[in-house]
Amino acid sequence: MVGPLRPQFVLFGSSIVQFSCSNGGWGAILADVYSRKADVLLRGYAGWNSRRALQVLEQVFPKDAAIQPSLVIVYFGGNDSMLPHSSGLGPHVPLPEYVENMRKIGKYLKSLSENIRIIFLTAPPVNEKQILENLRDIIPERNRTNESCKIYSDACLEVCRELDVKAVDLWTSIQKRKDWSTACFTDGIHFSAAASKIVAEEILKVLREADWEPSLHWKSLPTEFAENSPYNPPCGDGTTLNLADYSVAQALIHWGLSDN
Repeated sequence: MVGPLRPQFVLFGSSIVQFSCSNGGWGAILADVYSRKADVLLRGYAGWNSRRALQVLEQVFPKDAAIQPSLVIVYFGGNDSMLPHSSGLGPHVPLPEYVENMRKIGKYLKSLSENIRIIFLTAPPVNEKQILENLRDIIPERNRTNESCKIYSDACLEVCRELDVKAVDLWTSIQKRKDWSTACFTDGIHFSAAASKIVAEEILKVLREADWEPSLHWKSLPTEFAENSPYNPPCGDGTTLNLADYSVAQALIHWGLSDN
């Protein structure tokens, strides 16, 4: 553990989380915006479903940890929504079980601390044609559909309402972009930089608008070592330039995000 202690934001999920720091990913965006304000930690496991998440939940988030996260962003659902394989193998999880798994994940995380905040990301849409073109060796047949993603997305939203957990409806928000099916994926499933920007914007909107005390919006969190110093770059008027929040401003500009 390094100090000083910053709030911990943990991203927990399948490949949408594991790959979220690649290709202009939404995890990288959050880490950039929250530099010097919070530590963004990835706990992503490609190919996983909500069953496997439950198996490791207490290992990833031990109850006796000295420090509990301030925020956990959870994504499981896309793999669960895949159509069942005739062998019984594979990531498919029947809808009622998926709902119960997400309910258990949400309840467990809430039990860790009264101050922990949670955001669930729903199953996003997919480009079925692109999946078959790019992932034929891995997914040789049509077993991941936009229709099934919608069903599991709606189920996740219902769990969030039940548990009073914040949600980002990725299935809807990504499809608001007119060219979403061609612009938002690298292979039909995983996010392009354009899709990750949408995801980051939706998460930052939740963090800005949530009535949490304390707020986790980046403007509300202190910047580490923000005090003025004679070692800061000198200005022409005899003062020095404090760059404490420069990285946040540059991150917002770089990713094309609003500063609200």
